[in-house]
Amino acid sequence: MPEPVTPSHAGDIETPLGRVVVVTAEDALVGLWFAGSMGAPLLPGLTEGTDELIELVGRQLDEYFSGARTGFDVPIRLTGTPFQREVWSALLTIPHARTSTYGAIARRIGRPSAARAVGAANGQNPISIIVPCHRLVGSDGALTGYGGGLDRKAWLLDHERGVAATSAAAISA
Repeated sequence: MPEPVTPSHAGDIETPLGRVVVVTAEDALVGLWFAGSMGAPLLPGLTEGTDELIELVGRQLDEYFSGARTGFDVPIRLTGTPFQREVWSALLTIPHARTSTYGAIARRIGRPSAARAVGAANGQNPISIIVPCHRLVGSDGALTGYGGGLDRKAWLLDHERGVAATSAAAISA
């Protein structure tokens, strides 16, 4: 049974890929979805606008999209089933500009035959981009489902590879 969480604030942040909806609860980020995408919640009763945590998420997303940031240190709270939280935690170990497969994550969490269940959990990830569900690809390297759309998934992966290539070129210069 997922642990209950009571969201307190919601805000919108503009990104190069469109508007994202950010939801906080107490002192942690609990949701980040592309507006209008599958899984983006309807949030009646929340304080709309911003709080310090939403502002921090906005700054870190700006840095990520400008290429100045390759990881996030926003406090997050993963709310879901124990299996989902295990999958989402494993996603956090995939390095920037790299990909992994559903099967590899299944093996990493000790459930080698659970690749489809990993895919289902990945599709329910409530904290897009920061919990990098876009870094999961099919066993053949093909892009597979992404709640924000495959075009956004491809863009995020290309962006990360470009940032990594620029960083590597700067180091070797």
